[in-house]
Amino acid sequence: MNIETKFHGKIDIQPEQLWNFPKGIPGFEEEKEFALLPIEGNDTFQVLQSTNTPSVAFIVTNPYTLVDDYSFDIDEPTIELLAIEKTEDVFVLGILTLKQPFETSTINLQAPLIFQINIRKAKQMILNDSRFKTRHTIGQEKEAN
Repeated sequence: MNIETKFHGKIDIQPEQLWNFPKGIPGFEEEKEFALLPIEGNDTFQVLQSTNTPSVAFIVTNPYTLVDDYSFDIDEPTIELLAIEKTEDVFVLGILTLKQPFETSTINLQAPLIFQINIRKAKQMILNDSRFKTRHTIGQEKEAN
């Protein structure tokens, strides 16, 4: 499948790169299918690219690499929607907001992206946890506050 992307131009997407977001992403509810794309020369960050709208793309990363004590429980609606049976079925990414200088960029710890590996579905889950911010500066010394 060929798609037009925000950062990579026109590329060929493989089925194993595709993720279905049954409810979209808050603010982008109409966007249901995304591709998770690597960033050449960078193993830390990836691009979550809409397969339908080239301008809808998010830079994402594993939040656990940035915050030592980041943890939360997946809520029941998310468990049901994604048919999660065990923790090994999922991985978590956070959406970044890039800034200059790069160390002032932020990650949204309040609304992680939950990916269910076995069925290739995902959801952005909103946490009600005051320990985590929507704009956690990534240059902070791996702390949640």
